[in-house]
Amino acid sequence: MYQVGFDFEVKSKDFDEVIRMDLDVKEVSKYLAQQKNDAYRKLFTSEIIVTADTVVIVEDQILGKPSNSEEAKQMLLQLSNGKHSVMTGVCISSNDKKISFDDSTNVTFKKLDVNEVDFYINKFWPYDKAGAYGIQEWIGMIGIETIEGCYYNVMGLPINKVYDCFKNEFAITPY
Repeated sequence: MYQVGFDFEVKSKDFDEVIRMDLDVKEVSKYLAQQKNDAYRKLFTSEIIVTADTVVIVEDQILGKPSNSEEAKQMLLQLSNGKHSVMTGVCISSNDKKISFDDSTNVTFKKLDVNEVDFYINKFWPYDKAGAYGIQEWIGMIGIETIEGCYYNVMGLPINKVYDCFKNEFAITPY
């Protein structure tokens, strides 16, 4: 966000991402962003807080963060030669206002061979990424054929929508 003109400070807090079973998969990222925002609001009462959560959805199934290399490999091979959606939910709040929204980007991977998947898992860190990949990393560079929507959304934050929310809902601009 610094490149967009906003100074900010990143805060980290452990958060248990518990998903309600009655939620549609397309509601999960926004729900988690709201839950995170509520947790941070208890700690930081006077700041503007931005929280986000990103999920990968393939065939109405959420692919979270893999817990080991075998799970990462399974996820990447599931994404191979197909299309999936990346949804990022965002929640921005101040003392008197709370705005939530989400963004969706469709991503199409070429057919990945097992050697490419193994190379990525061994050379990069897929364990902190929904769907086991980062679009800005090697597997994204060589494997993604098309994206429909916001590139930055796939990275984890639809910056254009966050900027518009700051400007239109909170009257904050870098100028």
